[in-house]
Amino acid sequence: MAVTAKLYGLALQSAFNKEIDWDTDVIKVMLCTSAYTPDQDTHQYKSSVTNEASGTGYTAGGATLAASAPSYTAGTNTLVLDAADTAWTGSTITARYAVIYNSSPGTDATQPLIAYVDFGADVSTTAGTFTITWDAAGLVTLTAA
Repeated sequence: MAVTAKLYGLALQSAFNKEIDWDTDVIKVMLCTSAYTPDQDTHQYKSSVTNEASGTGYTAGGATLAASAPSYTAGTNTLVLDAADTAWTGSTITARYAVIYNSSPGTDATQPLIAYVDFGADVSTTAGTFTITWDAAGLVTLTAA
């Protein structure tokens, strides 16, 4: 099972329009079923996301990320956005995707999407802990060229 993570293309536009502040906004991750089809080029706000997962131990809207401050490395010209691993304990959930978004704005139509993870297949828990272990290199790494 190949896990892939991608930035929503319009996340950069949202960031430059001051719709995302990694330091102060509430950044969340929600789980979606295989019935959701991510579209990097057109999905910009949470209102575009369909088929959110549901189940015991999972709250609609997902979990708040314990995000760390963005870090820049001059030697490699990289900016990294990172967060602590995310877990839903005592959960019974089936999900195919994890969607990262800014939940601070008031409505789904104004909450910018940042990135998504495709687990490659459905991942499930039954009265267990559903854990997303974020890459040690960060959730998002941007390189200035």
